[in-house]
Amino acid sequence: MYVVCSTLCFGRLKLDDALRHIRAMHFAKADLAIHHDGPHLTPAEVTADPGKVAQRLRISNLGFAGFHLTFAELDGPVIRDQLRGVCRLARMLAVPLVTVLAAPTGSAMNPEVERLAEWRRMAEADGLLLCVETAAGTLAGDIAGAVELCRQVPGLGLTLDPSYFVAPPVAGTVDPLYPYVRHVRMRDTGPTADQFQVRIGQGEIEYGKVIGHLDRLHYDRALAVDVRDGIPCEFPVEPEVRKLKYLLESLV
Repeated sequence: MYVVCSTLCFGRLKLDDALRHIRAMHFAKADLAIHHDGPHLTPAEVTADPGKVAQRLRISNLGFAGFHLTFAELDGPVIRDQLRGVCRLARMLAVPLVTVLAAPTGSAMNPEVERLAEWRRMAEADGLLLCVETAAGTLAGDIAGAVELCRQVPGLGLTLDPSYFVAPPVAGTVDPLYPYVRHVRMRDTGPTADQFQVRIGQGEIEYGKVIGHLDRLHYDRALAVDVRDGIPCEFPVEPEVRKLKYLLESLV
């Protein structure tokens, strides 16, 4: 296991400045957010010229542990073209995986299985692993739904974000998810809806327990510090990023 930093930790900076900041904090790799409504790169920008984007990112002298993708729509020809563009960029930069969102809660399971199976094949064509994030409000946002997606789409992985399982209505053990976890994002989170992001040590995330479960399954991938400066909070984010970095490094 190794510790990396999400670019969303410094979403208020321009991308080049965010990457320099991550490098200055002695992270060897970043978890790059490519969001249709995000502060840095968008899928459309990547698709327009993956080679140019790759050249820009190489200048940062950082590796990338994964891409975190969101699209303007769930699916369609334009979205699939954008996914191909992002996968091409990942191949150029030797990025091992891309993370996408599952369909919203309440969506039918069969069409979502078909969509993710197709997307998995597209990612695999560029040598990548496709993961879905365990995000609230999606079919992967509860234990049973996430496990079912992975069971029905062989080769699909999970990007585990334990924060989504701290507060009701989905609070509970995430133990059934660990065999499918291929990427992890972390912050600290309290027990109420308004405490999704709190100071490190003031919430209920059991970092040692999470890492212990992963270690028993021989997990050898990234743990991403994901304390976001775009989430309203009453404290500066950078000291918490540094604190979580040192904490996770002491546990792996």
